[in-house]
Amino acid sequence: MDDANSNKEKLVVEVVAAHNLMPKDGEGSSSPFVEVEFENQRLRTQVKYKDLNPVWNQKLVFHVKDVADLPYRTIQINVFNEKRSSNSRNFLGKVMVSGAGIAKEGEEVAQLYTLDKRSLFSHIRGEISLKFYLSTKETVKEMTGTPLSGPSSSKKNKKLQQQGPPMVVQQQQQAVTQNNNHNKTHLHPTQQHAKPVETNDVKSVVISAGHGPAIPVPGGGGFPVGMGGVRNVFSGGSSEFSLKETSPHLGGGVLHRDKTSSTYDLVEQMQYLYVRILKCRDVSATSGGEIMAEVKLGNYRGITKRVSSNAPEWDQVFAFSKDCIQSSMAEIAVKEKDKDEFLGRVWFDLSEVPSRVPPDSQLAPQWHRMEDKKGDKSKAGEIMVSVWFGTQADESFAEAWHSKAANVHFEGLSSIKSKVYLSPKLWYFRVSIIEAQDIVPGDKGAAMVRFPELSVKVQVGNQVFRTRSAQASQSRSLSNPYWNEDLMFVVAEPFEDYLLVSVEDRVAPGRDEVVGRVLLPVSQIEQRTDDKPVGSRWFNIDNHFGNAGEPKIVSRFGSKIHLRVSLEGGYHVLDETTMYSSDVRPTAKQLWKPHIGVLEMGILGATGLIPIKLKEGKGGGSTDSYCVAKYGHKWVRTRTVVDSLSPKWNEQYTWEVFDPCTVITIGVFDNSRVDKTTTNAGGGSRDSRIGKVRIRLSTLESDRVYTHSYPLLMLHTTGVKKMGELHLAVRFSCANMGNMLTIYSLPLLPKMHYVHPMAVNQLDNLRYQAMNVVAGRMSRAEPPLGREVVEYMLDHDSHMWSMRRSKANFFRLMSVLSSFVAMGRFIESIRNWNKPVYSTIFTVIFLMLVSFPELIIPLVLLYMAFVGIWRYRSRPRHPPHMDTRLSHAETVYSDELDEEFDSFPTSRSAEIVRMRYDRLRSVAGRIQTVVGDMASQGERVQALLSWRDPRATFLFVSFCLFAAIGLYFVPTKPVVALWGLYVLRPPKFRAKLPSKALSFFRRLPTKADSFL
Repeated sequence: MDDANSNKEKLVVEVVAAHNLMPKDGEGSSSPFVEVEFENQRLRTQVKYKDLNPVWNQKLVFHVKDVADLPYRTIQINVFNEKRSSNSRNFLGKVMVSGAGIAKEGEEVAQLYTLDKRSLFSHIRGEISLKFYLSTKETVKEMTGTPLSGPSSSKKNKKLQQQGPPMVVQQQQQAVTQNNNHNKTHLHPTQQHAKPVETNDVKSVVISAGHGPAIPVPGGGGFPVGMGGVRNVFSGGSSEFSLKETSPHLGGGVLHRDKTSSTYDLVEQMQYLYVRILKCRDVSATSGGEIMAEVKLGNYRGITKRVSSNAPEWDQVFAFSKDCIQSSMAEIAVKEKDKDEFLGRVWFDLSEVPSRVPPDSQLAPQWHRMEDKKGDKSKAGEIMVSVWFGTQADESFAEAWHSKAANVHFEGLSSIKSKVYLSPKLWYFRVSIIEAQDIVPGDKGAAMVRFPELSVKVQVGNQVFRTRSAQASQSRSLSNPYWNEDLMFVVAEPFEDYLLVSVEDRVAPGRDEVVGRVLLPVSQIEQRTDDKPVGSRWFNIDNHFGNAGEPKIVSRFGSKIHLRVSLEGGYHVLDETTMYSSDVRPTAKQLWKPHIGVLEMGILGATGLIPIKLKEGKGGGSTDSYCVAKYGHKWVRTRTVVDSLSPKWNEQYTWEVFDPCTVITIGVFDNSRVDKTTTNAGGGSRDSRIGKVRIRLSTLESDRVYTHSYPLLMLHTTGVKKMGELHLAVRFSCANMGNMLTIYSLPLLPKMHYVHPMAVNQLDNLRYQAMNVVAGRMSRAEPPLGREVVEYMLDHDSHMWSMRRSKANFFRLMSVLSSFVAMGRFIESIRNWNKPVYSTIFTVIFLMLVSFPELIIPLVLLYMAFVGIWRYRSRPRHPPHMDTRLSHAETVYSDELDEEFDSFPTSRSAEIVRMRYDRLRSVAGRIQTVVGDMASQGERVQALLSWRDPRATFLFVSFCLFAAIGLYFVPTKPVVALWGLYVLRPPKFRAKLPSKALSFFRRLPTKADSFL
């Protein structure tokens, strides 16, 4: 057991130094020492007497029970001043560090942390420098009997804590650690944060919703203890980017995987103190101006809007996380505008506050008499409030002012709340330009000496398309052009756009003159849901829109245009790529079928996020993260957790599922509208991308809850980078298994996509238009969902050229063909008789199948069924995730990444573009050679009967005639059996030269001889 324990990884905390500590000995100095607590173990350093800038360089080694749980553990570092006279100590500061940032041995870096207060009244200053890493070489030296759960400890421990450093070191060397022998998968941390967020700021305390003690976690920390265990279940490349299975306490308790569900059974319960302030009365404001109410709870302070003192009504709710409450009393005060003195206040003891759990009705507010500055309750007036404890399931949670938003400026408050968006209902709008009559060309003076080049420009909103110029025809006059072209647009309900059809004449190169136009509202266009033809109509062309003073008599004829317009409801408007589509229903609602199931998702939180914003005047950075999930027409946006690298959302959402072969997309972003004092590292006011996760519903088992942490991966010009981990709980419930299995035999897209298919280029263009329409509508919501968010969720740049994607797709194809290659190698090994037993068995089976050919298909199907049943035991038990190895993200060159992130058209220098062009030419040259070889083989097959080589064709035709006569008289089975035995003959009976048939085939001519 000692050998096994010695090979276990230990946590090493190296206390380097501290500086600018607070003097606490009454003589202008301190005698500091550091005490570190981790997993019920407590170790301390030596005491540095009379030193406000001590240097220790001392290692403290801790036993780690389970390395896999290290990212969910917290290390507490306390700095004390030793008072030798009274054998006591003074508090000098503390630091809380998450295990998610622990490095491996050899990669540790000293990090500077700001010492935090223990309570509101602590006088603390200074910083401490620490190193954290995992090691198998160090020996665990821990103090015996140091329980951390209770307030009291044994006398031995208390005496040990009060002794000097020699006794501490001696006790550490005599201690022996005990180790469990369970083999756990080691999770490699990915990010180290140089400096944690300062916790003396109101917004820096992070909610911990676990079932243990409430421990504030710094901004750079990992997930709280309450998230439960985690284990690595899959690795697509490096274990750093692996998918991990977690065990959160969903629904406030242990997860029971049954079919019963509730509104919040896929998230952890988060306790909040709710304070609802409605109105006040009998408050005497000195200036008679505006008044406001203020809620104070420890370090947190919430202020209502300002209202007139004549009839003050607020009706606002404040929510304070129960785990972050640092006071036993809540104070509600009424103040005048721009004045610190209160007009009246009331206190509430938190131990007397009731709890409310929906579906209980809301707590009725009551009038409470306030007291003034002198404590007199007879003149301060009354205020109507209600105070209760509840969870995030409370109706007031969504609209409440949260304590985390204390430092959010007023303009950013609306952008931090959770919202549900519905994408607009999109239609394909088909415009068929058939012909026109009595068109008067532009530039009438030159109309007699040139042929008018008439074309039609059609505009719907921001979408503009143009037909080709009408061609000359002997059967039609110049004023009656004919086009017969179909143009497709994307429009959204409600139909606010107009169809503008303009007939233009190209009077000079680059100059088109409008000779008439038609304006039609889209809302009056006929809608169709099938392939029945829509009647065409003649529309009068308005050609009096130019010069207002031009007389109408210039138009001698009534110009008309022949159009066929319709709104296509039988198609599904693709705003996503087909591979990642979340909805395939047609636009017309009458064609929808009933839903087959329900998708429920609990967005729990994230861990180890990388700082996105840089703090002005402060070290380190911060992230104001929120999550967006998109499935079908429903987009959801969680609330923004301000200034946290380990946010916890714990929000649950539900979608109806109409097709299991669809994908839900979840993206994490940084909110750029929260704090004006921070700058976005990416620049601008765009919300920065943190990462994205896709889950295909068909890979989920019915009625099973999947709880995993997904790596958030982003591809940068420097390579793939892990931005953190997203914790989700997903359940796909199916009401009728028969209906879902029936869907697998139906077409993926609606009927119109196959009856009247559209070209691939046209679908890509329409998809881009649909994305623009959706982004425009989402930007008009409140809070708006930025265009950058919509584009990232809909994969707007998936069609751009990428050398990395090309390589990945090539190797995907090779992986698919590898099974056929393996089968060919197996047959070749059988032919070579490398294993005589296998070759003999194969020959016997071949002869049996030749004798009984009716067994071939049943045996093949039976073999496939057996393989499927055998692989059921090793089936994937987790959803797929982003695979860096499959994506070739780990082995890509920096220049290829720079090319992938280049704009279109390129913005790089001419030398770089020339180098990339040469590289592309070399790759295309190899592809050109392979395509040419494949074409040559096909042309040789055609040459068998083309008489291009008359002698070769004569031999082949003669062989076919003699073979047909011979096979007519000889049974087929003996011929096939003899052919098989001839092919499978041992190598010593075969010549090393190619066969005569192969030699004959290679001699056939190809068209390569005619190449220039």
